Amino acid sequence: MKNLKKNVLTMALIIVWLSFVAMPALGQQKYVLKFNHVLGPSEPYHQGFLNWSKAVEEKTKRGLKIEVFHSAQLGVEEDIIEQIRQGANIGQNTDSARMGNYVPGIAIMNGPYFAENLEEVAKLKESPTVKGWLDDLAAKNGIKVLSFSWVQGYRHFFTNKPIKNPEDLKGLRIRTPPAPIWQESVRALGATPVALPFGEMYPALQQKVIDGVELVYNNIPGGRFYEVLKYVSETGHIMLINFEVISAKFFNSLPPDYQKILVEECDKAGVETSKVIFAKEKEVKKLLIEKGMEVVEGFRKAGDKAYDVLKIADAKDKVHKEIGKK
Repeated sequence: MKNLKKNVLTMALIIVWLSFVAMPALGQQKYVLKFNHVLGPSEPYHQGFLNWSKAVEEKTKRGLKIEVFHSAQLGVEEDIIEQIRQGANIGQNTDSARMGNYVPGIAIMNGPYFAENLEEVAKLKESPTVKGWLDDLAAKNGIKVLSFSWVQGYRHFFTNKPIKNPEDLKGLRIRTPPAPIWQESVRALGATPVALPFGEMYPALQQKVIDGVELVYNNIPGGRFYEVLKYVSETGHIMLINFEVISAKFFNSLPPDYQKILVEECDKAGVETSKVIFAKEKEVKKLLIEKGMEVVEGFRKAGDKAYDVLKIADAKDKVHKEIGKK
């Protein structure tokens, strides 16, 4: 009987010990971040977010898990951002254009010909003005920017008419995201902006509600836009800097070491994903030509009007001076 009790006690101790081993750490709370993006599962960004998720889970010993949702499975971007502001444990891949709805000056980072290479984007991290805007987003608007090292490439016009200069855009209805800097940029370049969610572009093109879109090369194959568009006009009018944002309230609830890991790994994954995207652009361009699209080269300058209309030209000049861009 004594041996039986001893064996039962031993087994109980083993079970208790195993339960502690299986936990990330004794008494450690587990956190979950649901991360949403509008892009398809075949786009480089999706794999980049999965890489980020894996790194964070490993480094926090499963204390912080990031669940990635593609194709806007959790909802429309603007709705997600509002949930973020209320403190929900949700994240969103977005851009400075939408952040400009809360801190106007930061919209310049998605303006025409503002940043033109990855080196300039890296320098923006040291800009006192940009740092101030990020602080305002967190403290006054509840939005924590984890990283803006995610660069999606150069935006071009994809239409059924070749575009060589701003005059060629006159009268064309071009889809933009619903944010002032996007709309004024397209207007400044000569077209009529039409705000539509990402997922509504293909049917809008089919039904001729819009005449074209302005996107990066890597968006086109995933959305099969080559089926409804004929020309790629390489305007390169915006280098698309993306922001990875979460709730400042949720971020502040995390242990300090988790906060550090979340930010550092997001930055690392962003830099690596940006390199992959720029490397793939030539391949995608070749694919689109094979699919029957024609590439038109040319055009620049005209975008300055967008900054003037939104009264953020001074902000652009100030940041350019801080990062040494002429």
